Amino acid sequence: MFSIPDQFSTATKAHFETQLAMFNALTSKALEAVEKVIQLNVSAAKASVEESKVAVRQLLSAKDPQEFFTLTAAQAKPNAEKALSYGRHLAAIGSSAQAEFTKAAEVQIADARSKVTALVDNVAKSAPAGSESAVAMLKSALGNANAGYEQLSKTTKQAVETLEANLTNVTSQVSQAVEKTVSQTAKK
Repeated sequence: MFSIPDQFSTATKAHFETQLAMFNALTSKALEAVEKVIQLNVSAAKASVEESKVAVRQLLSAKDPQEFFTLTAAQAKPNAEKALSYGRHLAAIGSSAQAEFTKAAEVQIADARSKVTALVDNVAKSAPAGSESAVAMLKSALGNANAGYEQLSKTTKQAVETLEANLTNVTSQVSQAVEKTVSQTAKK
């Protein structure tokens, strides 16, 4: 049978290993998100260079100022749509990374919670007579910490959902404003 100090030593080691595993998982997810952002930026830069070449050629071929301004107005809407699309892709990468972070953290926290609960149960079984109130207080503190984590998790999820909804709303409003501006410019 293990002594209480041995149990705490084993639990501390397990907790450290759990934290290290969570750090590794979160670092891996962060690097994946950075890689996606870099790929998005490289693709956007390549497309922008090619589109700029075509646009410049079109603008240089304009025969008069009216045609020049018509070509400029015609390019405004596709450029705005591309910028909005880029923003949506970037937001999707961020949202996906956040979801993966949350998932990885929840798995690690659940593992740590079960290990701590098992430790408390083992300590309670081998606790000397008369220490029932201390064990009950420890279990109560553990329960309160778990409840606090659950509330924090719910609040974080609500905040992310609200942020995503606001981003979608802003994207829609900007898209409508761009369409309105482009149609007004085309009429002139």
